[in-house]
Amino acid sequence: MEASKNKRMVACPQCHTLTEFNEKNPYRPFCSKLCTLIDLGQWASENYRVPDTSNLDEELSEPHSSSK
Repeated sequence: MEASKNKRMVACPQCHTLTEFNEKNPYRPFCSKLCTLIDLGQWASENYRVPDTSNLDEELSEPHSSSK
């Protein structure tokens, strides 16, 4: 009983099924190989993107440099 209370359950980022987040789950944080492959496919087809912050860095530095 005590071991079951310590299980960390998380929602799969792809299908939202609750799954254990531990070393027994080789696909963590996903619930299955299928969900990992779907996610990989989303990245490969550029449906997911990491935002470009290079312009943001320049905008943040401009007010500082104009105050000189």
